[in-house]
Amino acid sequence: MLKVIEVLAESGKSWEDAAQNAVKQATETLEGVKSIYIRNFEATIDEDGVIEKYRINAKISFVLKN
Repeated sequence: MLKVIEVLAESGKSWEDAAQNAVKQATETLEGVKSIYIRNFEATIDEDGVIEKYRINAKISFVLKN
């Protein structure tokens, strides 16, 4: 049986790095992480019009132990 949690993550580098940060943090507290599904992409912009932070909203699935 799988369980799904919803997470928010960010990075100053890229959306891919934000996704990796989400997976890294999930695997620190959960066992059996199987997949990540990215729902939304978002970015914050600084005063100069440059992307400051890349953000994702994702679902991470993991195996439940019996």
